[in-house]
Amino acid sequence: MRLLSVNIDHIATLRQARMTQYPDPVIAAGICELAGADGITFHLREDRRHIQDRDVRLIKEISNLRLNFEMAASDEMLNIAKNIKPFQISLVPEKRQELTTEGGLDVIKQISFLKSFAQIIKENDIRLCIFVDPDLKQIDACKEINADYIEIHTGTYCDAKSPKDIQNELNKIITASKHAKELGLGVNAGHGIYYHNVKPLANIKEIEEFSIGHGIISRAVIVGLETAVREMKSLIQYISL
Repeated sequence: MRLLSVNIDHIATLRQARMTQYPDPVIAAGICELAGADGITFHLREDRRHIQDRDVRLIKEISNLRLNFEMAASDEMLNIAKNIKPFQISLVPEKRQELTTEGGLDVIKQISFLKSFAQIIKENDIRLCIFVDPDLKQIDACKEINADYIEIHTGTYCDAKSPKDIQNELNKIITASKHAKELGLGVNAGHGIYYHNVKPLANIKEIEEFSIGHGIISRAVIVGLETAVREMKSLIQYISL
């Protein structure tokens, strides 16, 4: 059974657009759980542009799902995560000027720092995942810093237009997934995934879990959150004959 972690950041984005109390991402997390999601993902950013500290605390209190705390490798976020004790920390790059995460973390360039940062996470009995591009050298670096999992950045595949480019990007993800498994790393995937492009990814047997946010929340505007989650959960189980 392949797992689905629903990223609820964009529920909070809608709330923060008007600085209201609704829609509440905490309520959304509960609906996702009832709809069959296996986990909840949230990115607490330095600038607090969507998810707020209050959201993180309440989701931890009410949710029975596996919580995936996306965060920059900063002391502030590490201290919050140590208090919250999520199931998993996913280290991601973060720039104030970006609309959303634009690519994988460059582990190679900061391997010494990330190795010591990872050690603290592991000492707190939290699973460590690194969000990386499907680049074999970056995956080797994730293994070197003692990560447990990688989350492969699927955005370039999802944004590709021509059949040739789509297949080339898919092949990179397939190769990266197999390489990570050979190293003993678990494999997750996420970014840019929507209902029309998820099936080829679902055919990659090495991928254990998908983290999907914007696509599900966008679909939920039309069909409702529970239906959107159930539809995606069904699609990620797809294996062609």
